[in-house]
Amino acid sequence: LFFPGGNIGDLAVNGTINDLACSGALPIGLTAGFILEEGLEVEVLGAVAQAMGRAAAAAGVPVVTGDTKVVGRGGADGLFINTAGVGVIPDRVDIGPQRARPGDHHLVSGNIAEHGVAIMSGREGIDFGTTVTTDSAPLHRLVAAMLASVQDPNVVHALRDPTRGGLVAATVEIARASRVGVELDEASIPVPETVASACGFLGLDPLQVANEGKMVAFVDPAHSEAVLAAMRARPEGVNATVIGRVVDEHHGM
Repeated sequence: LFFPGGNIGDLAVNGTINDLACSGALPIGLTAGFILEEGLEVEVLGAVAQAMGRAAAAAGVPVVTGDTKVVGRGGADGLFINTAGVGVIPDRVDIGPQRARPGDHHLVSGNIAEHGVAIMSGREGIDFGTTVTTDSAPLHRLVAAMLASVQDPNVVHALRDPTRGGLVAATVEIARASRVGVELDEASIPVPETVASACGFLGLDPLQVANEGKMVAFVDPAHSEAVLAAMRARPEGVNATVIGRVVDEHHGM
């Protein structure tokens, strides 16, 4: 429930905001359903709810309705939170996993795999010699800046937050939906040294480790420099970079 840099409350808010943002939508409200295990400490619930409120306020996206249910001991691993979100897609914005095209540049908004390593360090009680904190953050303002950086927002073809399955899963999902191939330049993918060391210790590939505050973007190559500059001008995208391109070969891979 708690991990370096955050907890399940702010994670629930940011995760749903980012699902909306990756469809090009401006989030306007969230729901929150709490499933509480019998015996959960009130202090734990309070800390999670406060984190959720702070995250929603910081993002400017209110939690507008919710509900609670209590289940027996052993039925919820302490606490589950179910969130849903509503947003509005601006005119002329058409973003979807099926829209990647050969020639598109493949961008990532920053360092990858930080969240997954933060979770594993807390869950397994492993000390990597330094603290790796979650990258959990709302990305709707980053997406708005990307779309505002070009006259035609349709040059941003596809967006995805690389959560479960990491960068590879998100990239493959879009490659399959668009029936294209993607070539990655592994040396260009930003993996912090601490994360690389932790993944090496655990026998994991950082390209397959979850993120909660990063996104991948497939952008028309004629406009990728403008979009990249807009990303780097935002704190959520300061380490954004081009990591590959879309090709008309090995479709879905």
